[in-house]
Amino acid sequence: MSEGAMIQPTTATPPAAAPTASSQPSIMLDCQGLTRIYHEGPQDITVLDGLDLQVHAGERVAIVGSSGSGKTTLLNLLGGLDRPSAGRVMIGGEPLDKLKEAALGRFRNRYIGFVYQFHHLLAEFTAVENAALPLIVRGLRKKDAEKRAMAILERVGMQARAEHKPGELSGGERQRVAIARALVTDPSLMLMDEPTGNLDQTTASSILAMMDELARESACAFVIVTHDVSLAAHQDRVLKLDGGKLVEEVG
Repeated sequence: MSEGAMIQPTTATPPAAAPTASSQPSIMLDCQGLTRIYHEGPQDITVLDGLDLQVHAGERVAIVGSSGSGKTTLLNLLGGLDRPSAGRVMIGGEPLDKLKEAALGRFRNRYIGFVYQFHHLLAEFTAVENAALPLIVRGLRKKDAEKRAMAILERVGMQARAEHKPGELSGGERQRVAIARALVTDPSLMLMDEPTGNLDQTTASSILAMMDELARESACAFVIVTHDVSLAAHQDRVLKLDGGKLVEEVG
């Protein structure tokens, strides 16, 4: 995929009875046989074991599981921050393992939004500068990047704090800036690690509403790691990571 190309989600192969391919939902994220083994001295520790996952454009999937089950490892593999021991991750039909590091960095910047459990904001930058950073890295003029960032900060209720640095913000405010930073590039896929963990109920509800809007209007796909039962229940599907594989939660 060329750097400037628009990502196009792949289309699932229709069964013989399907009238047309266009009636099939598009696949934004496709993982096949995803395995991650860590080598610690004489021991091999298998965290993910042949895991398969498909997420359609506009779909919101929550992943739950006990601490240490590999949820963060999975997010890192989905976002190309780590390489699998075996298996493949494809986003919009693009296999991440085929991209060299520089191309992978550009791909992440253009198509993937990350929200971490800890905000990872740059202490010396203001909220608006932090939120605008992905666009500046992409090459957008600072003025234009910050204009776009201000619009997103307003949507998460942070416009009044835009000129404040992270050290002057509460934990919940820092998390809202981190969410704005992830949204500023209009990603095709959002990867979120406990996104509402530091937010009050009112702010968390507004973030959920924004996620719903993005999924509906721009077909952004979401993969959300969470321990929050209410957040998980709000998503289209809930998957449990157990024994290195994903099992769909029913009810």
